Amino acid sequence: MSHKTTIDHFHFHFHFAGEIHIAVGFSSRSEGGRSRSRSRDMKKASSLSELGFDAEGASSGFFRPVADGGSTPTSHRRRLTKISVIGAGNVGMAIAQTILTRDMADEIALVDAVPDKLRGEMLDLQHAAAFLPRVRLVSDTDLAVTRGSDLAIVTAGARQIPGESRLNLLQRNVALFRKIVPALAEHSPEALLLIVSNPVDVLTYVAWKLSGFPASRVIGSGTNLDSSRFRFLLAEHLQVNAQDVQAYMVGEHGDSSVAIWSSMSVAGMPVLKSLRESHQSFDEEALEGIRRAVVDSAYEVISLKGYTSWAIGYSVASLAASLLRDQHRIHPVSVLASGFHGIPQDHQVFLSLPARLGRAGVLGVAEMELTEEEARRLRRSAKTLWENCQLLDL
Repeated sequence: MSHKTTIDHFHFHFHFAGEIHIAVGFSSRSEGGRSRSRSRDMKKASSLSELGFDAEGASSGFFRPVADGGSTPTSHRRRLTKISVIGAGNVGMAIAQTILTRDMADEIALVDAVPDKLRGEMLDLQHAAAFLPRVRLVSDTDLAVTRGSDLAIVTAGARQIPGESRLNLLQRNVALFRKIVPALAEHSPEALLLIVSNPVDVLTYVAWKLSGFPASRVIGSGTNLDSSRFRFLLAEHLQVNAQDVQAYMVGEHGDSSVAIWSSMSVAGMPVLKSLRESHQSFDEEALEGIRRAVVDSAYEVISLKGYTSWAIGYSVASLAASLLRDQHRIHPVSVLASGFHGIPQDHQVFLSLPARLGRAGVLGVAEMELTEEEARRLRRSAKTLWENCQLLDL
């Protein structure tokens, strides 16, 4: 059942059509500790039309046309923007909520395998209509609700079972993506695909293969958030705003990510040289400790609150804005990296590099100047990712 209500260039087990697949994991509590079973016994209406009121012409008693002698509405209409979020777990809803409050879409479609959870999330957002921009919110367990999307954001993914190998988890996620990605491509053939599910680099490759889209329209969230964490740590140490720190983490979103120290700057000044001149302790071991702290920061959040959500929500919303508003901003995101920095042309690997993003997707990838050590680490990261891709039947 579909629930719909109007708030008006440098270069998940998941369930569809009666089948049970891997689901998006989540846990939640209703307000005031009310039992969730009540929602199964008595479904509340989300609009007056569901209570039996005829919606057609409902506004005629409140508004009348201006007296200009004509009654034909203008044919000129602004093109509406639609964003779909697949997976209504903690990450998916943080992304949807951030996009909603930033007024980036005219319609947001939510998809999840668990109907009660999905409807509850949609209603919770709809009830805030008086405080938010006018956005049409729709939800369904059927991916057809995403039809006509400009941007489809995939956060659905299998949760790792204790003792399960990384490869087996990856294969279960590939099986899930086989259900999601082709359907998204069919319903929205001109959409941009933004993959957030982990392991994000390999799954972005999977989405590219399964969608048939050009690589420029399939993007992984990659190290955009890692770079933000990196900039935060440096900004705190230097006592400046993180937005004034130019620093990138590239490569894999994971253990083999590479911190690009050589090009890091603040106000046009190279930071590493200044740090080494003022702090003798900034040797290679210290730099690796900082990189490791960036990589481990997500695990710390998970150990404290059980999951990450807000930072990735803001990160993905920033990517959505750059894409849909054609901002041409540079983000370190997972892109097809063949041929860059010595990565073999025949290795169709996706990993993070600074890329210029716009309405057409990836407009180009920055030709960064890396030290030989940075390039070597990047190629090693690419080799690991490509070996994982080779294990998949795609």
